[in-house]
Amino acid sequence: MAFTKISPQEITARLSTIPGWECRDNALHRTFTFADFVEAFGFMSRVALLAETAGHHPEWFNVYNTVKIDLATHDVGGISDADFDLAIQINRLFGE
Repeated sequence: MAFTKISPQEITARLSTIPGWECRDNALHRTFTFADFVEAFGFMSRVALLAETAGHHPEWFNVYNTVKIDLATHDVGGISDADFDLAIQINRLFGE
């Protein structure tokens, strides 16, 4: 699958389509907070299935009830449509 890097101007314009996400360190970034570890881990498992289906995998960090996700396309050295697509799907899983 070929990815195309999105310009900084387009990233800024498209951030409004993915509530809760921001551009940080050349990646889309969001922190999710849950009631407890089991809920956070369940969310990560559902995201993992989405990511595997898309063939596009997040960088993430989990401590107890918090999940931090960074989405970037390493093949293009920045953010691509695949990152925005996955962010939209993750937001849907989260109930947004």
